[in-house]
Amino acid sequence: MSDADFARFSALILERTGIKLTPSKRTHIEGKLRKRAATLGLGSVADYSRMLFEGGGLASELDILIHLATTNKTDFFRERAHFDILEKTILPALLKMRPKGATPRLKVWSAAASNGAEAFTIAMVLAEAARRGPRFDFAILGTDVSSEMIAEARRAIYPAVMTAPVPAPLQRRYFMRGRGSGNPTMVRVVPELRRRVRFSQVNLVAETLPVDRDVDVIFLRNVLIYFAPSTQKAVVRRLAEHLRPSGYLILGHTEATIGTRMGFEQIGTGVFRVT
Repeated sequence: MSDADFARFSALILERTGIKLTPSKRTHIEGKLRKRAATLGLGSVADYSRMLFEGGGLASELDILIHLATTNKTDFFRERAHFDILEKTILPALLKMRPKGATPRLKVWSAAASNGAEAFTIAMVLAEAARRGPRFDFAILGTDVSSEMIAEARRAIYPAVMTAPVPAPLQRRYFMRGRGSGNPTMVRVVPELRRRVRFSQVNLVAETLPVDRDVDVIFLRNVLIYFAPSTQKAVVRRLAEHLRPSGYLILGHTEATIGTRMGFEQIGTGVFRVT
């Protein structure tokens, strides 16, 4: 891939998603673009670039390009300490603030949901807490810039080996395994948990976000590291506006200093209360 083509792709992705493609990612991105070019019957990345930028193909390929440029590394119970804080600290504090009598309803947003593993992990934690009491209702929104990841999250089907970090009792309760002619190497999240989680394509650098403004907890983990510092602050500030007063923002462990610099009250590594 030529310097000019890499610069074109990088500028496009930065403009549309806020993600900065560093030179260290050039070889990795080139490999993905070469495969996409071959799928379309094009001879090279240069041919693909001309098709996009000079041949009018960008509109139909944009979603695919964004997916190719994004990092979709995720696991169930990734950075497990955050889910412990959700269960043992955040949840009791939120329920304590709710009026007594009516069943409280909590809203959680997984803002970089990838294939849905984070959103379903949150759902498992909350479902377990609700089983033990006190009673509460909850709804989870999972969003991602990649339409392909959103489609995968909605299917809620995963390789069985991917559930290894999930405690055994939760595996038995919240995943269905293939039987008979089904594929035993794959599992699917049970319907009662899927009904708690809704997935939608959302670009975090958009000026307005189609999300409620009374969210209790936002997980914004391991995505800010791909943004320039100015974009990091703008995204965090924009998402914080969707929290109810004294809501919680959870950033990735390596992103914790971003919340600290913005003056939020830190209650754990990467975990902030936003007043």
